[in-house]
Amino acid sequence: MTAAIPFYSFTYQNEQVKAEMQQALLDVFDSAWYVLGERVAKFEKEYAAYLGVKHCIGVGNGLDALKISLRALGIGQGDEVIVPANTYIATLLAVSETGALPVLVDPNPDTFNIDPSKITAKITAKTKAIIPVHLYGLPCEMDAITDIANRYGLFLVEDNAQATGSVYKGQKTGSLGHLNAHSFYPTKNLGCLGDGGAITTNDDDLAHQVRMLRNYGSEQKYKNERLGYNSRLDEIQAAALSVKLPFIDRWRAEKALLADVYHSKLSDVRHLQLPAEVHHSLLHSHHLFVIKSNYRDALSAYLKEQGVDTLIHYPIPAYSQQAYRNAGFAPEEYPVTERLTAEVLSLPLYPGMKLEQVEQVCSLIRKFTF
Repeated sequence: MTAAIPFYSFTYQNEQVKAEMQQALLDVFDSAWYVLGERVAKFEKEYAAYLGVKHCIGVGNGLDALKISLRALGIGQGDEVIVPANTYIATLLAVSETGALPVLVDPNPDTFNIDPSKITAKITAKTKAIIPVHLYGLPCEMDAITDIANRYGLFLVEDNAQATGSVYKGQKTGSLGHLNAHSFYPTKNLGCLGDGGAITTNDDDLAHQVRMLRNYGSEQKYKNERLGYNSRLDEIQAAALSVKLPFIDRWRAEKALLADVYHSKLSDVRHLQLPAEVHHSLLHSHHLFVIKSNYRDALSAYLKEQGVDTLIHYPIPAYSQQAYRNAGFAPEEYPVTERLTAEVLSLPLYPGMKLEQVEQVCSLIRKFTF
């Protein structure tokens, strides 16, 4: 067996930030101010500047970022929100928790992102918003989606959970919607030391609404204007994110080089389909490197035997989960998602992964027989 290759490792990232991170966490401890203090305000300012937006509001996690965004837009009972059929269940849960109905649209089989050509057919008088998900770090076709939203008077809420660092035609993803939701789960491109999230916007009033909703519906202590949540990015996570933020473009570039090696070494393997090549106007953050194969399960098992960890994103579509058993979703309405569910396989790709490790994975895949 070859040397083991994990699906993901924090070792390289942690080594680069360890001393600064330890000092930042000690500073928070010594400050004795742990909720909505100066470190949250500092990170919010830094992240807004990085994305080129006016406002960033830190929240508890990525799901809350989506849920609070929808609430701030007034979306609720009886409304419909268009989401990709192949997204992680969190996107649907956010819609459901507001009382609205998630309406699913199949993805483009090459990009994995929502197919704009299929959106219009799903729009009704109840449709209030579209949530484009930049799945695996590749930006959606935002011009086409924005045109549809403008034509029908719909809100756009970007699900940028997997795409921090991605760029669409000169603009960072997470800056293109009316409100934009971000996740800082540890394995994300910008990850904290637990759960964390943020909402970004250029709209002053929406920023005001989000700030209230994350904090019990209150801006002034003991004065509650809305039915809100307790969903606040805490000082420890904000301090950690401020330490890591300056590194993410460097780490993205390192992953891009490794992704290029995957492409060059595997492009002629006939049973594989590699991720779509990125157009020159896009910058892919390579949160995941996802291939397709008709022999996915056998390939995954073979790689595991050889010490290479892989993952399937996602083995069961959200609409087939027990949680949505009574929602009326029919799997046959989403043939692309059904096919992707049986074919996709995520290969190891992370900051600090060595070139030799990528070459080793590629060599093993080339030796795989079926």
